[in-house]
Amino acid sequence: MTEAVLLVGGKGTRLRPLTVNTPKPMVPAAGVPFLAHQLARLKSAGVDHVVLATSYLAEVFEPYFGDGSALGLRLTYVTEAEPLGTGGAIRSAADALTSAPAEPVLVLNGDILTGLDIAHLVERHEAAQAAVTLHLTRVEDPRAFGLVPTDETGRVLAFTEKPTSPAEIVTDQINAGCYVFRREVIDAIPTGRPVSVERETFPGLLADGAHLQGVVDRTYWLDLGRPDAFVQASADLVRGVVASAAMPGEPGPYLVLPGAKVAAGAKLGGGTVVGAGAEVAEGAVVEGSVLLDGARVADGAWIGDSLVGAGARIGARTVVDGAVVGDGALVGADNELRKGVRVWCDTRLPDASVRFSADC
Repeated sequence: MTEAVLLVGGKGTRLRPLTVNTPKPMVPAAGVPFLAHQLARLKSAGVDHVVLATSYLAEVFEPYFGDGSALGLRLTYVTEAEPLGTGGAIRSAADALTSAPAEPVLVLNGDILTGLDIAHLVERHEAAQAAVTLHLTRVEDPRAFGLVPTDETGRVLAFTEKPTSPAEIVTDQINAGCYVFRREVIDAIPTGRPVSVERETFPGLLADGAHLQGVVDRTYWLDLGRPDAFVQASADLVRGVVASAAMPGEPGPYLVLPGAKVAAGAKLGGGTVVGAGAEVAEGAVVEGSVLLDGARVADGAWIGDSLVGAGARIGARTVVDGAVVGDGALVGADNELRKGVRVWCDTRLPDASVRFSADC
């Protein structure tokens, strides 16, 4: 069976305040930590051993997932005392691998939701006899990503990490954050210092004449680095736009977890999740949003495309549209929080204290 390394050590700064108390892979999406969806996909692809490369809030992972036996996997936890970049994290995880030098090892970023056929990617890697095979996808605006042009056979020609000028945008193919490494390539990554596979390892392999293969796949793909993308991913999982065996229920317009209370006159839709112990009052509307455990939405409030943190409170008639409310925050009645607003954990907003439009 193929082994895998999951890179779950990042601080998730772009997702704050979601990640103040919780590492990004453990933030719930569709009712379970996002990491659970990735582990389920690896299990379905035939992987039996996963090494979790942790760093930020590393102590959170093992109490939840244990040794992985409940998932039909064997999990090993490797923790970096100081972050050493993507390459450093992969190299640190290598000591826990059992694969032979020429055998394939999957490596996945911990913040990507995809419908990729992982087993097929491994098959393409072995058929090409490549040192590394990269999952590539195409995007309309590639400026925020690493560009990976290939020839007609899929062989990688170059790497451009986050182009800074139009002349550097030579392809719409981007690094999609899933790789198959030959084990010996991982073992050759330097130790004891930060290493970026995107900026150092991959370009270095190309310069040395190694065969790097790109596999372009146009199935569902989403980078969960921003709050709006994370909320979208959760909604897409709930609605069945992308399938996951870790989903605690059948796909549908919403998911209400055990212990949650939703009033008869409340309205849910758009892939909304209502977490355990959360409450949605009479007349409230929650559309395409995530309410984490213990959150409460008062009567007449409207929540859309937003994430409300654990134990947070949303007051009566308050509008939360495309925003993030951190754990334990209290947003009073008659407030209006719109696109991109982030309310930090445990913040208190008095009634009618924030508006994005004039009073009628």
